[in-house]
Amino acid sequence: MKRVGIGEFEELVLLAVASLDGGGYGLSVRTLLKEEANRSVSLGAVHATLYRLEGKGYLRSELAGATEQRGGRRKRLFRLTGSGVAALDAARQSRERLRALISRTAHPELAR
Repeated sequence: MKRVGIGEFEELVLLAVASLDGGGYGLSVRTLLKEEANRSVSLGAVHATLYRLEGKGYLRSELAGATEQRGGRRKRLFRLTGSGVAALDAARQSRERLRALISRTAHPELAR
């Protein structure tokens, strides 16, 4: 049976790309994950995840113009696709459904 959905790290990367609104590339995603999610990850892990998510159809990318700051190299910028938005929505709904099952009396600290 084929696994449906996205993993936690994939979800974080998709959220980072979405928040960067078309300006998401490897280093900017890594920096955002460090600052906002307190996750120290290697640049290689971020790149691998970006390309995997692009392969799944959740992201699309394009090369930006070369800059002198990057020694004439171009950045690959990532943007969410409609499928990426749907994957994030499905992940959020799954978490919300599971969270709704938590008993207020057994775990009041976790219940809404």
